[in-house]
Formats: sequence, C-alpha cells, structure tokens
Amino acid sequence: MTRSTVTVARIAGWRPAILAAALLGAGAAQAGLFDDDEARRAILDARARIDQVDQAAKAREAELTEQVNQLRRSVLDLNTTIEQLRADLAKLRGSDEQLQRDVAELQRKQKDVQQGIDERLRKMEPQKVTLDGKEFLAEPEETRLYGEAVNVLRQGDFAGAVNAFSAFQRRYPSSGYSTAALYWLANAQYGKRDYKDAIPSFRALVAAAPDHPRAPEALLSIANCQLELKDTKSARRTLDELLKNYPKSEAAQAGRERLASLK
Repeated sequence: MTRSTVTVARIAGWRPAILAAALLGAGAAQAGLFDDDEARRAILDARARIDQVDQAAKAREAELTEQVNQLRRSVLDLNTTIEQLRADLAKLRGSDEQLQRDVAELQRKQKDVQQGIDERLRKMEPQKVTLDGKEFLAEPEETRLYGEAVNVLRQGDFAGAVNAFSAFQRRYPSSGYSTAALYWLANAQYGKRDYKDAIPSFRALVAAAPDHPRAPEALLSIANCQLELKDTKSARRTLDELLKNYPKSEAAQAGRERLASLK
C-alpha cells in the first residue's frame, strides 16, 4: 500500500467523525439561538414586572405621602385646636379666679351686713338689768334714756331732770326703771323747790312699791316737803308712818331725830 492510499484511507475514516462533529456543532448553535430568545423574553418579562412593581411602589408612595400630608394637616389642626382650648381654659381660669374673688367679696360684705344687722338687733333686744336689787329686762333705748335723765340730775339741772324723767315715764310707763325714775323725778322736783309736785311723786313710789329699798327715804322726803310747806301736822303723820312701817331703816333713824325736833 502506497502512502497516498494510506492517506485516502485515513481521510475516509475521518469523515464520519467530522460529519458528526459538524452536526453536533450546528445543533449546539441552534440551541444557543433558542436560549437567547428565552432569556430576552425572561428579561423583558422581568423588566415588565419591575416596572409594574415600581409603578405600584410609586403609587403606594404617593398614597402614603398624601396620607402623611393629611396626617400633618390633621396634626396642625389639632395643635390649633389645642392652643385655642388652652386660650379658652386660661380665660376660664381667669374668669373663675375673678368669680372666686367676687364671691369672696360678696361673702365679706354679707358678713359685714349680717354683723351690722346682729349689732342693731342686739341694740334693739331687751337686756337684763339689775337695779336696786331688782332684776328685769329693758330695751337698750330705754336704758339709754334713763341714764341720760340721771346724768342731767347729777349735773344739778333739776328742771331738765324733771323734763327728762317725765318724758321717760310717759314713754315707758311699765318700765323696770319706773320706780327708780319716779324717785329721781320727785328728788328733781324737790331740788326745784316744787314741793307740792314732789309730794305726790314720792307718795306714788311708796304706793306702787312699798317694799322698794327707797320707800323709807321717800316717806322721809315727803315729811321734809311738808315741813318746807310749813305743814307740821302732816309732817308728823308722815314721820309716824315711816317709823311704823320701816322702823329699822336708816330713814327711820333720821325720822326719829326730825320728829324729836318738832316737839
């Protein structure tokens, strides 16, 4: 076998392998073309999905942004409302404080008025008085007028005292001061040397209150008035009455001496 024959034989033996390799290469290339198309479609699908997700995210973001903005507006409105409420509350507190001050002022005035009323009522209400061993109730004005009349007498104004005690007797005829007022009226009349008027005044005291501590003095004063009027006979009878009814009194002792001087 020649060299060329061997070569041809080798080539002939290689053809199936080369053909197989070519066929295999052609199939692989076609398969590669198919894979690229699918990849492109996959990429396009992925991009489409990404776009959808992106659009959905943007829409959601816009929605959330609007919600946030709305929430911010609501918060601003709420803050405004809170500030207004605070201002209103401050006004109410101010009004409440003013109201409390007004109420306190009214209560103070009411208390002052009530105290004034109570004071006036106390001045008008009868008060317990003790005079010449006798206890009784007397109106404040009654006590005041009696005291004024006594002061006039103490000042030696007998005419003024007569007027004061006479006015007192007319105004308070049933007063607990009546007996004492009658006694001092008679003394004022005696001081005026108005003996004729003094005698019935002293006699009225003895008749109205024979147990009064000043009754013996009243009888002695009657006898003195009668002596001033030169009525010795009547003076004797009065002194005898004094000694008979009030023998242990100081006035009776003075009456004995006076009676002895008349003999």
